[in-house]
Amino acid sequence: MNEGLCADIKLANDFQPDMMRIVRKYNLTDDVRFFQVRPMEEQKALTLCYNPGQFMMVSRLGVGEAPFSISSTPSRPGLLEFCIREVGQVTQSIFRLNENDSIGVRGPYGNGFPMERLKGRDLVITMGGLGAAPLRSLILYALDNRDDFGEIYLLHGAKKPGEMLFKTEFFDMIERKDVNTMLTVDADDTGKWPAKVGLVTTLFKDIKQIDPANTFAAICGPPVMYKFVIQELLKLKIPKNQILLSLERRMKCGIGKCGHCVVKHIYTCMDGPVFSYWDVINMKELIY
Repeated sequence: MNEGLCADIKLANDFQPDMMRIVRKYNLTDDVRFFQVRPMEEQKALTLCYNPGQFMMVSRLGVGEAPFSISSTPSRPGLLEFCIREVGQVTQSIFRLNENDSIGVRGPYGNGFPMERLKGRDLVITMGGLGAAPLRSLILYALDNRDDFGEIYLLHGAKKPGEMLFKTEFFDMIERKDVNTMLTVDADDTGKWPAKVGLVTTLFKDIKQIDPANTFAAICGPPVMYKFVIQELLKLKIPKNQILLSLERRMKCGIGKCGHCVVKHIYTCMDGPVFSYWDVINMKELIY
């Protein structure tokens, strides 16, 4: 699954990060922060190329690096956006940075979504928790190129209102007539949640007007979510090879050298992070 907007991209040095400046940051939840960065070299900003679904290695010199999915869209060039959860030494160091500070970024890595195959198709995009981070890139690209796609369904779930990423953006999408946006939380601890309450799988009953043979589905979220979302997609008769899974929790080096992400014969960082369900149907280590 190599085709995409930047299928022929070549890196001059796989291990050399580019220094980028933080131009914007804000909190998405209590422990997840949004970062928007721009290459310090103007020429690099002009030539920045990636596919929705790819990831970057983000580093703090002297501290370390970690992989993060790209949350921005290549249809809005010159900037990169990341959602970063504070969970360890590297992310704690990044969280201490301010706007105009610099970080290292290398990549992009992985295969991303097969955008050429998605053109002209209906899309069912299901996300939970941090799964909104990589799927936001696909969503924004599809909306920026709306005439290239058929019906679009966005199903977004979170444990509770305060944990939903890009909540304001998705509520704005509810107002759009050219996309079907459905939001839910497992439990409303505020008493003011204006959308649905329940698991994300409860939203599938509201999907209509799709041609299964002409539909691609994209999923990203916590591991427990995949099994049940896939069951719903199969009920809709979407072919297994048209159910795409973004799996981003195993990468370390990004280029297949460290072996950290290997499952059987598959390197998640190179063969993924986007796989079809057909590709991994017998590889439970990847999706459960």
